[in-house]
Amino acid sequence: MDLREREPVGHTSHLWTKRQTAVNFLANLEKRNKLFLIIVGFALIGVVGVLDFLTGEEFVLLLFYLIPISLVTWLAGRRGGMVASLASTFVSLVADVAGGHTNSQLGIYIWNTLIIFSTFVIFALLLSALRRAMDHERDLAHIDFLTGAVNSRFFFDLVNMEIYRSQRYNHPFTIVYLDLDNFKTVNDKFGHITGDQVLRAVANQARTHLRKTDVVARLGGDEFALLLPETNQESAQVVISKIQGGLLVEMQQSNWPVTFSIGVLTCTDAPPSPDELIRLADELMYSVKHGSKNAIKFSNYPG
Repeated sequence: MDLREREPVGHTSHLWTKRQTAVNFLANLEKRNKLFLIIVGFALIGVVGVLDFLTGEEFVLLLFYLIPISLVTWLAGRRGGMVASLASTFVSLVADVAGGHTNSQLGIYIWNTLIIFSTFVIFALLLSALRRAMDHERDLAHIDFLTGAVNSRFFFDLVNMEIYRSQRYNHPFTIVYLDLDNFKTVNDKFGHITGDQVLRAVANQARTHLRKTDVVARLGGDEFALLLPETNQESAQVVISKIQGGLLVEMQQSNWPVTFSIGVLTCTDAPPSPDELIRLADELMYSVKHGSKNAIKFSNYPG
């Protein structure tokens, strides 16, 4: 299959680079500075409290507490939002009392405090629910519904990030391109439901031999790819041989006439784009496919 037919290979390397730069920036900002930003959020609660005290009763600044509550909730989740809501309520109460505001009864203080706290908490809960929904939607957009493997679009994103990481830290990584031999025979002989079972079995069996940091992707049809970060060719030979052996046993036990043509490309110097990397791994696989089939071919980049 011509790689140019697959999404998102048609994108130019320049567009991929620009898009992934933005994605990497946001991801790194959240991951690397998450604790710092949470601390900033709580510090902002104190700043708003000081402003609340200085402005006195003439200005209502309760809405400004929602800014740090939003920041902490978005980064730390529902529990962080609850803590930020409690801190904001306390700071608001202290600013109110220190500013000289008085109420005729203690019950009014309690009532107002509960109303303020409830408002902050409801806001934090709604925002955390929105964040969870967005994360869930994002995860669904990355997953192949049939097999549970990541889809081709997300796989290209992950490969692009691994290229950047390899260039920065000078770590090798390995790409594996795997194609099912005789898969059409399964569909013709046993039906597409059985074909779907085969695809799910391949994804599940591959995952049993991989680390949590490794990635299984379905690129389309009966073609899969694996991303193995920080994996040299020697390590790749061991793990891919295990995967191939496990897959063949799985197929034989189910009486499915399927074998596997596999191309394995280990990168010690990352290529300029995921398109080029996948193309090279694809060519390795096809050299097996057009030869004996049911074999593994290893190579290095640069060769």
